[in-house]
Amino acid sequence: MKIDLTDTTAGKINKALVRGRREIGTPAVGMVLTMVVVTDEENAYDALKAAGDASREHPSRTLVVIRRVSRSPRDRTQSRIDAEILIGADAGTGETVVLRLHGEVSDHAQSVVLPLLLPDAPVVVWWPVDAPADPANDPLGALAQRRVTDSFAAEQPVRELTARAKSYAPGDTDLSWTRITPWRSMLAAALDQVTCEVTSVEVEGEEFNPSCELLAMWLADRLDVPVRRTLSAGPGLTAVRMATDAGPIALDRSDGSVATLSIHGQPDRAVALKRRDTVDLIAEELRRLDPDDTYASALRFGVERLNSSVSTAFPAPVTRRPVAAIPAPAADPVAGVKDAGTGAVEGARKSETDGKAAGALGAGGAASTGGTASPAAPAAAQAPVLPAEAQEPVRKAISP
Repeated sequence: MKIDLTDTTAGKINKALVRGRREIGTPAVGMVLTMVVVTDEENAYDALKAAGDASREHPSRTLVVIRRVSRSPRDRTQSRIDAEILIGADAGTGETVVLRLHGEVSDHAQSVVLPLLLPDAPVVVWWPVDAPADPANDPLGALAQRRVTDSFAAEQPVRELTARAKSYAPGDTDLSWTRITPWRSMLAAALDQVTCEVTSVEVEGEEFNPSCELLAMWLADRLDVPVRRTLSAGPGLTAVRMATDAGPIALDRSDGSVATLSIHGQPDRAVALKRRDTVDLIAEELRRLDPDDTYASALRFGVERLNSSVSTAFPAPVTRRPVAAIPAPAADPVAGVKDAGTGAVEGARKSETDGKAAGALGAGGAASTGGTASPAAPAAAQAPVLPAEAQEPVRKAISP
């Protein structure tokens, strides 16, 4: 059954719900929780379908809050509530109320939702897109025991994890964390089969996928080992490789459907690791309404701490660039000729001086020995002969 109400109130919506249940013959309320979905018009259909399918496992009253943007300043001052009520087969196993808020009432959605909550039943609030920075302090989030966001839908998913860590409160959770539940179960089961100590881990996946970062932070937090984050073409998470003292353990999923579990010393095994739809993720989150301490611990580990621990454990290699050889200065032919000529002249002068000193020593030696002259001194070294073109610079260099 479908009931449309225009420019209505929360009281009229409650009366329409009671009347609708009586008309279809189910006056009793057999729902276990109230689920509030806060979204926009663009994503309303997908969110409504996921919540309706999840209600088949968890019968609930689903309240979809859509804030309509007014086009003119006059429309912004006029508040109006339009409601679409689905009961029976159209709403799964529960009730669905789609609330479209116009004008100033869109800023006070909690006042509209509060009278429609099921009495004495838990409340779950889900933001498929555009989640608030602090869900616990949001007016709608303050009504709930469980607050569900999705970092993957954010414009900068990895930075969104940092914001979630700063504003975390018990009861917060993220669908990016729910997506890695099968991975965490499979890795824990693999480590239970081998008695070993993990020394390092590598997590491989898409670049802008917060589930990869959450899995890496969970492993680093629980195993207290360096975890390297590497990139791949996807889809989603593609591999986790652990180095242990008993041999490597790897879980590879390249096609997004079937993974291969490899343990050293054991045959490879194919395991089902299909990427799940939003319906399955929401249904899993509704199974437990208590705070998720494991998620809180992994989230508080921090992306920055993960990156810093990786850079410390796996330092980047230092690339040394070869130093270019410095060329020797070109020789000056004129300076070379001058140096050669000057050296030759100095050699000639030295030879002449040595010859005179040798003669004087010979005369003195003869006088002292009674006139007997010593053998003649060896002839002075001959000065080298310069070529004709080098003689003129030499003359200029030695001329007074």
